[in-house]
Amino acid sequence: MRCLLIAIALCCAADRAPAQEIGPGWPVWGGDPAGTRFSPLQEITPANVDMLSVAWQYHTGDSSVLQPDMPASSFLATPVLHDNTLYFCSGFSRAFAVDAETGRERWVFDSHPDTAGVETAKCRGVALWHDKRAQDKAPCRTRVFMGTMDGRLVAIDADSGAACADFGEGGAVDLKSGLGLVLPGEMAMTSPPVVINDVIVQGAMVKDNSRLNSPGGVIRAWDARTGRLRWAFDPVAPGSPSPRLLGAPVGQLYHSGTANSWGVAAADPARNLVFVPFGSPGLDFVGGHRQQGGVDVDYYANAVVALDAATGQVEWSFQTVHHDLWDYDIAAQPVLIDLEQDGDVLPALVQATKMGHLFILHRETGVPLYPVEERPVPQTRVPGEYTSPTQPFPTFPQPLHPQRIDAADAWGLTPYDLDACRAKIEAAENDGIFTPPALHKHVLIYPGVAGGQNWGGLAYDPVNNLLVMPQNYVVTHNKLLPREPVDVAEGNQLEIPSRHLGAAPYVVQHEVLLSPFGIPCIAPPWGSLLAVSLATGKKVWEVPLGTPRDMLPALAWFPLFPTMGLPSAGGALVTASQLAFLGASLDNYIRAFSTADGRELWRHRLPAGGQAVPMTYTGEKSGRQFVVIAAGGHAYMRTTLGDTLVAFSLKK
Repeated sequence: MRCLLIAIALCCAADRAPAQEIGPGWPVWGGDPAGTRFSPLQEITPANVDMLSVAWQYHTGDSSVLQPDMPASSFLATPVLHDNTLYFCSGFSRAFAVDAETGRERWVFDSHPDTAGVETAKCRGVALWHDKRAQDKAPCRTRVFMGTMDGRLVAIDADSGAACADFGEGGAVDLKSGLGLVLPGEMAMTSPPVVINDVIVQGAMVKDNSRLNSPGGVIRAWDARTGRLRWAFDPVAPGSPSPRLLGAPVGQLYHSGTANSWGVAAADPARNLVFVPFGSPGLDFVGGHRQQGGVDVDYYANAVVALDAATGQVEWSFQTVHHDLWDYDIAAQPVLIDLEQDGDVLPALVQATKMGHLFILHRETGVPLYPVEERPVPQTRVPGEYTSPTQPFPTFPQPLHPQRIDAADAWGLTPYDLDACRAKIEAAENDGIFTPPALHKHVLIYPGVAGGQNWGGLAYDPVNNLLVMPQNYVVTHNKLLPREPVDVAEGNQLEIPSRHLGAAPYVVQHEVLLSPFGIPCIAPPWGSLLAVSLATGKKVWEVPLGTPRDMLPALAWFPLFPTMGLPSAGGALVTASQLAFLGASLDNYIRAFSTADGRELWRHRLPAGGQAVPMTYTGEKSGRQFVVIAAGGHAYMRTTLGDTLVAFSLKK
């Protein structure tokens, strides 16, 4: 369990209609372009959900357990549905098409990625685009777009599984172009792009905690037919000098060290807007270098940015954290809804964050629809560092996660580990949320770097006017050490090796706050599923998600374990029949909950970790409703690895 929990810190009103029309299928990653993850299907209900059973399973063969010469694999994909076919990807940068009702393989596409330098391989999904100008049955009339572990965007014929040769160079564009020096394994596209009209908009994951001048997090739009670059958004403050003026090497078009968007964006096709969630700029816990040479890489960091899909022009931006020193990047997809307020129905955007803050903004302007307060926060004493004097706090809904812990909150299975946890908390810098890193002394980070809400994000239930989401409760702590010289003896005692941060003046020791038994130092639950009312802003219900007893049967003798929620990675889908389906937890189960009151109604043990977002649809031939989830585990979280896509339906 100790390894599992440490790994987490590294990862990773009735009748209201959603923002866009939703059908019975699942055509894009979040269910619809708005990312609501809501399905109108009602065949599976609270009354019969316990009759769900496995309808079929498909094995990709792509797992580092099966292929030990490949990088550690994570199977996190959510399939998309078209023409009774499911399309999805594996961490090994292969795309798959299978029959939606039988799981029978239609084709497999191998992008043959360069695996040099890749530590973990992951792909959360693909995107579909339909060429309305192409004739029926024309090659590549419907295209599958997939990012790869070696930094490419590939286009695949949805019918045949062949590369679309007219897209880019032989069916791919190189996303490393214009970024300057990109080291092996330093950049990958791990989440699906956004398709809006005839434009493919993509971000990418960058290893932004290894060097000061890591590749930039530019957002680019590509012509869906040709792969021609339509526009690029370089996330630096307006008026910043170009990289060439700063002496960048020939061929580097975009600034280094900027925040990247490794998660999933949302789209509003009617307004032709793309909403991009940005992470923090490198380095995660050291930021004194972020305003140099007239370039401010913090300007769009930790912000949701609305871009015109035709031009890449910024329509508005809203920053959820100023000068992030806690790895509080925005991991969750923005969710677009229509919100009733004072008798008016307003276009809204809901952004979940790792801090447990939900920001509700006007979708056209970015102005908060409820007050957001700039409150004073603790200030740094580290030489060469700076902190924002204030941070934004939403007032509706109120923060969903505790804002601090104290020694009185220490928890343990025995007096021995309780005392050890209490001592750790008392010895640390601890001024609540946004306590900045300190030299030679541990600082508590709570919420921890895994959230709050992580990339699993929100699902919107318009039947009950609820936001449904998993939440983590894990404390992390770190301390800074001078880069030179580093005390070798002290370094050897670190549970996680210090990260040498390029030319940064400091290295960081970072770990989960655990007892000597490897158990979190705070009382469970350590993970939950909760629902928030958009009418009141209050939690309607919250239930523990997952138990160590289910993950480790040898612990079944301990009477408290069944109630202890576990940290998770992945999100929920909700249906009109008032069900929420969710895997995500470390114990390898998929579950169904009542959205009315949070009761667990069904569970099924998966063949491997279900750290993905499930999806649902109706089969065209059978008329049956299916629920599908990727069960292949998460390498960082040390869940069981595998290669299985599992589909459930009601027993005949």
